[in-house]
Amino acid sequence: MEFSHLPVLFEQTMDALDVKPDGIYLDGTAGGGGHSSGILERLENGRLICLDQDPDAIETLRERFGKDKRVTIIKTNFSEIPEVARELEIPAFDGILMDIGVSSHQLDCPERGFSYHYDAYLDMRMSQSGKTAADLVNELSFGELVRILQSYGEEKYAKNIARAIERERTISPITNTLQLAEIVKGAYPAAKRHDKHPARKTFQALRIAVNGELDRLSAGLDGAFSTLRTGGRLAVITFHSLEDRMVKKRMASWCTGCICPRDFPVCVCGRKPSAELVLRKPAVADERELADNPRSRSAKLRCCKRINETIY
Repeated sequence: MEFSHLPVLFEQTMDALDVKPDGIYLDGTAGGGGHSSGILERLENGRLICLDQDPDAIETLRERFGKDKRVTIIKTNFSEIPEVARELEIPAFDGILMDIGVSSHQLDCPERGFSYHYDAYLDMRMSQSGKTAADLVNELSFGELVRILQSYGEEKYAKNIARAIERERTISPITNTLQLAEIVKGAYPAAKRHDKHPARKTFQALRIAVNGELDRLSAGLDGAFSTLRTGGRLAVITFHSLEDRMVKKRMASWCTGCICPRDFPVCVCGRKPSAELVLRKPAVADERELADNPRSRSAKLRCCKRINETIY
């Protein structure tokens, strides 16, 4: 099993994590092990916990790191980080990385059904279990389809697409990626069909819905931060605005201190910030990385450091 996934923003991520040779680190989306290998290169007698929900990724990680006694590999989602820490009796982590979104392997394997560039069964399950994208497009109501397309895809033509899906599935079930892509394309105004691929936002929205990505990201951020030791760092790489906004707001809330009205002469809330930003602005790919890996174009890295034990 070859789980191909180019680690984006690699050097920036390693710098942000500031890996200590004897530290305990967790890669919440280890994938093919690209970022994990960078952490291991900087560890001596430290420890690395690799998580991923994709069975293909777990197989690859075991092939790469299975003989390294510093590494523990667990098949689970990063929203379960506190449970992993308790199970392994790890009191706190020195650093946690979460690389959010779909991997190159998942996009490039036609049979996984993530891409509108290949004809395959409409799957999109990162964990390879549970309901598929085909289940959603054939079972959800018009209203639910519109909500998903608008909320998770920020799709301007959500109602047009939902109507087209409703119409087509009464004729025959929608089961394949190219079948759905053509339905979406037909629902777009003719003048807009030659911009970015019309199905791009629909596929993103369905993938997020199938995998519960935003709910898991929210839980994962809180869980990850709660398991950091004082001075520990949380680095998060996102690939679209919905994820990035959530990460930005959550980190801002951890970095916020007093919330008393400005006209109060003294603070009465007693609130202190529990984190500080390591990166004032998100790190993005430079021209060299963009040339080597075009998929890094939308990647943003944010990082914060825990500075006390209080979480609000």
